[in-house]
Amino acid sequence: MTPDTAAPVEGTPLIRPSSTEHPLYDSVVEACRTVFDPEIPVNIYDLGLIYTIDINAQNEVDIVMTLTAPGCPVAGEMPGWVADAVEPLDGVKQVNVQMTFEPQWGMDMMSDEARLELGFM
Repeated sequence: MTPDTAAPVEGTPLIRPSSTEHPLYDSVVEACRTVFDPEIPVNIYDLGLIYTIDINAQNEVDIVMTLTAPGCPVAGEMPGWVADAVEPLDGVKQVNVQMTFEPQWGMDMMSDEARLELGFM
């Protein structure tokens, strides 16, 4: 295996941790909550589609997200919707949204609020 395709080291989280201690984190989460999957009436954050919100010291925001299914009809548009929601936040210098399908999204990634709203609780 080349270094680019090496298997993850055992114990390495599949989803990179978010910068939850950064002062902008809560605002970025709230901005993500304004974006909805057009097929499911729940915001993408509570659906569990936002895997990582990484904010560096220069207030550059890297977001790693997924979709409920790889064939989602808005796959090409949704990262732009997320960037458009986060970029206007006061203090945000730049936003980069990356799409991933590893790990694959599952209903267990939804918040309790999303499960309740969709009738799964």
